[in-house]
Amino acid sequence: MIDILRALPSGELDSLISRLGIRIDPAKRLDGPSQVARVLVGLPDLRDPSRLPQASVELLHRVAEARGSLIVPSIPPALEPLSARGLMFARGERGAVELILPAAFLVQLRPWEGEDPRGIRALLAGAAFETSSAIAAHYLGRPATPPIALSLELAWEVLGDPVRLKEEVHKLSATERRVLESVEREGGEVDTEELLELEKEPLRLRTATGATPSRRGVGFSLERRGVLVPVHPNRHIVPTEVAQIINADTLAERETRREQVKSFVAEGDHAPRRARFTQDPAPIAMGLALVAREPGSEVRAGIGTPRSLVQKLSTRFGRDPEHVALIVALSRAVGLWDVSATSQAAPPGSLAVHELTRLLFVAWRRGGAWDEARPEPEMLRVAIDARDPSPVGVVREMVLESLTDLGEGRWVPWASLAGYLKTDHRVPGLTRLLRRWAERVGVDVSEPMEVARRIAQESLPALGIVDLGEDDVGSEAGGEAGDHAGAGPRITLRLTPRGRSLLSDRPPTFDGNRSKFLDTHVLRIGPGTRVHALLAIAPFVEVGRATDTLDLIVAPQTLARALSAGFEADALRQRIEAVAPLPETLSRTLAQASVVVGRGTFTGGAGFLWVEDGNVREMLRTRRPTAELFVDPSPPAGLIVQPGVDLDRLSRRCRTIGVEVLIDGQVVRAKTQPPPPVRATPLGTRATKDDKKDAK
Repeated sequence: MIDILRALPSGELDSLISRLGIRIDPAKRLDGPSQVARVLVGLPDLRDPSRLPQASVELLHRVAEARGSLIVPSIPPALEPLSARGLMFARGERGAVELILPAAFLVQLRPWEGEDPRGIRALLAGAAFETSSAIAAHYLGRPATPPIALSLELAWEVLGDPVRLKEEVHKLSATERRVLESVEREGGEVDTEELLELEKEPLRLRTATGATPSRRGVGFSLERRGVLVPVHPNRHIVPTEVAQIINADTLAERETRREQVKSFVAEGDHAPRRARFTQDPAPIAMGLALVAREPGSEVRAGIGTPRSLVQKLSTRFGRDPEHVALIVALSRAVGLWDVSATSQAAPPGSLAVHELTRLLFVAWRRGGAWDEARPEPEMLRVAIDARDPSPVGVVREMVLESLTDLGEGRWVPWASLAGYLKTDHRVPGLTRLLRRWAERVGVDVSEPMEVARRIAQESLPALGIVDLGEDDVGSEAGGEAGDHAGAGPRITLRLTPRGRSLLSDRPPTFDGNRSKFLDTHVLRIGPGTRVHALLAIAPFVEVGRATDTLDLIVAPQTLARALSAGFEADALRQRIEAVAPLPETLSRTLAQASVVVGRGTFTGGAGFLWVEDGNVREMLRTRRPTAELFVDPSPPAGLIVQPGVDLDRLSRRCRTIGVEVLIDGQVVRAKTQPPPPVRATPLGTRATKDDKKDAK
């Protein structure tokens, strides 16, 4: 961060100093950028996102997901509040602007619903001061001094880089590696007593919260390297990134039993009699984002999506409510429902529609937005201070690894896949972790295989990763009857080409790029269309069919509503043509609807007084007591009453010149009031018009 501040032009640095009111002490040995950095890391805006605009918070999350550096086509408007506070910086030129979030800020951001709660960054942000200080001191090579956020920057250069983190794990001693692998076999999480048993530490230091590990043991050595992070009060978690490195070396141990299950799947024909082929989630996610911008569909930030809205959306699109709830939760987690998505300068607005598929899958795989171990999987339904993450991420990786190994384009019986998962060495540890987690958060205990079933049969089909097949119990296509446990149809799964592409991290292929009008009203969205361009036409289109493709209705009545809402015809044309060329008939309709045949001037009024006699009407309009009560000019056959004139005043003034006011055939009588008091007029002043009127 200090290097970034030193690289700023002197004018920009001076402007930042004056804007934040930072006092630079020339007597200190630290230079100006170093003193500015120490002040910036202590600002409360980063630790309390409510002090920032929502669009700026979403931009912070997108840049943090890109590990502090994000390339965008242009500078987004949400950058201005962040840049004014010195929280984010930009460099480059139009077409390739790099947004930079310094590591000192990155390690302080509170976890959000789209982030992996067991990732290194999230664990560092919530770590205790002693843990952060130990990690910073290890990578600095000397004791860390406050502010710790600046001292953690060198540690983040290692922990945030997958290549350097892998080298750091390989540097561990044999004892440290054994303990770390043992913790991973226990599900990636142990309590202090279990950690001391694994490292065979005879010393037991006990405090009010239980046993405390020695500061010279193997556990502390792993802790200061950042590969085993303690979580209050007595848990120790292996970060997701470290677990992936460890499991890469232990895959050879499972090859024998993998080959047995592979041979069973390969030898038999498990094609089902009935199949439900999954669809790309990008069109439905885009359709839901468009419908969410309709009046009456608003949701509050940080609050769970209303069940009534989810049910309404599932009925409208003909989808399962659980599938819709999953897509909605992930869409909100990636910012697709936020106002900032209309910006073409930053994701998700700058992305193409086909890129939403990978974006949603990555958000689900990270966790933080959807948790299959909970009865209510949407994490936004949980209070922000009670979002204790479950070990569901380990189960997800197990299911994805199994599908990658066994899939190969074949149908796999769920019973065989479940048997394959049960042989995983992490299942006993996961059973224990899920039980402890359920007791801690106060929910029903879920077994690992039940969580795996929800992942494989509910979440992955909704994301378009697997196809589902069904067979009647005892059918030959499903394998032996003993493979199926319980009543109901026999379930088979098949990894889709889209799923293989996502799991292998290959860019997906798609047919067609441009959107086009199928007829005069139906606009079919192509996979290459930008998200911000679609959201820009949300006010004057209707969402039609959302399956493998998204169809929008652009009808004359929708254009008429947009024109009546204040949109200019040229603006409508530009927004639609940014998505697809307008057909001739619709272009002609838009041109005809935008023709101005005349103008009218609006005049406010309290009422309209019908007067048939023209002479009486002229008298009311011109006489002094009543002239100020009416709008001049007024239309024929009556007079428009000025705003603010009540009925009593109107009837009293009209009666002074001999005109009665009728309502429903009844004469309006003025309320009797005592005569107004005579106000003495000071010498040397003249009575005002109001005084004379009151006197009359």
